Amino acid sequence: MGQCIQKGTMENLTTRYNSVLSIAGSDSGGCAGIQADIKSISACGAFAATVITATTAQNTQGVFDIHPLPISHIEKQLDAVLSDIEFGAVKIGMLHSCEVIRCVADKLEAYKINNIVIDPVMVATSGDKLIDENAIDCLKSFLPKADLVTPNIPEAELLLGTTINPDNMERSAKELGSQFKTSILLKGGHITDDSTTILDVLYNYTSDETILIKNKKINTNNTHGSGCSLSSSIAAFLSLGHSLNDAVQYGCDYINNAIKEGANKILGRGNGPLNHFSLK
Repeated sequence: MGQCIQKGTMENLTTRYNSVLSIAGSDSGGCAGIQADIKSISACGAFAATVITATTAQNTQGVFDIHPLPISHIEKQLDAVLSDIEFGAVKIGMLHSCEVIRCVADKLEAYKINNIVIDPVMVATSGDKLIDENAIDCLKSFLPKADLVTPNIPEAELLLGTTINPDNMERSAKELGSQFKTSILLKGGHITDDSTTILDVLYNYTSDETILIKNKKINTNNTHGSGCSLSSSIAAFLSLGHSLNDAVQYGCDYINNAIKEGANKILGRGNGPLNHFSLK
């Protein structure tokens, strides 16, 4: 691969990048959103391309402004990358309005994209809302297009309209999968109890199986961007050819290690990021 490839020729190209497209908002603080996706995808061995839906004025302490990009520009970004690059998976994060959701859904269908992972981003780690009220119903109609949806507990409660606790997580994951006809990774990081373990529940809609994923709970506030990072790492492993079950397990292992290795690091005055590139 050390040889130069002359413009217009492909004769020296012997391998193709395993590529992932991240469609999400930008985080100026670098902890979440597109920035976290690029780091996670790269750390897990795939090539990251991006379509930015909005920019945010954001740091470790909160989100101070959201600037939606024009739909016409989002469309042009999508056409530019999807018409040129072959993607093994697509990760979708913040889609703040019905217009954006419809735009993304239509383009992915037109280009016949597979391995779609949706992180239904509605609320930031800081508690700041990242989606219009009217967009929630549009997002619900988009979820069946995904191969995997990765809600946290508050997002899952909003989607289901019920309260979720450790005792009903398995049932809730299956109910979500049945309702939206897709696989669900229900993330348990928001559950506050005395347990020393974090429980995530994968419901594989295709095989109708439920898998419990347990990791040691790490005492740290440095989890800003963990949801973005998890969904994009799973997309990376899917692009590398792993099964859904394995990609989810590898993604959870990667995030748990990244949280552990970033637990005592300092960035800013609020909730810090994971240590994305501290691999086992």
